[in-house]
Amino acid sequence: MIDTGNTFLYLVLNERQAMRYGIGVGREGFTWSGEQTVARKTEWPDWRPPADMLLRQPYLPRFMAGGPTNPLGARAMYLGETEYRIHGTNKPDTIGKRVSSGCIRLTNEDVADLYERVKIGAKVIVLPATSARRPSQGAPSDAASRAPDPTSPSNRPSATNAQMLSSEPKVAEAQ
Repeated sequence: MIDTGNTFLYLVLNERQAMRYGIGVGREGFTWSGEQTVARKTEWPDWRPPADMLLRQPYLPRFMAGGPTNPLGARAMYLGETEYRIHGTNKPDTIGKRVSSGCIRLTNEDVADLYERVKIGAKVIVLPATSARRPSQGAPSDAASRAPDPTSPSNRPSATNAQMLSSEPKVAEAQ
């Protein structure tokens, strides 16, 4: 499940547990929601910017081979027949921000972890950004796995610090 409003991806493990990953999401005008499935997976994917992206940014290369400088990062999971992907990034400082053209990005470390856990055919639910809600100081009891929220945009550490604070995604339990 992808919570674009709060910039988190949740990998549901069972009825009571999910792993939470910080993500970067689509900027204004490039958000989307709905259900897709993971159609294919690729390690160190090549990148070919879509035609509409090339119209907006004609200076982009027409092709970039997979590798550390590739914007798709270490892994990519392609969503259905769309041009959208869940992928890594060579710019970890974009995690927690709204900067992409609609793809969901994770740090390379997190996307490699997710890639190993997710199977082709897995359902992906992308929530509308308007459903975002931040827990408050007096958060309801169902927010126990979210509060306090050190990853809210105002409190979110830089990607470098986040990796130093926690080398693995967090496991949240439903209350």
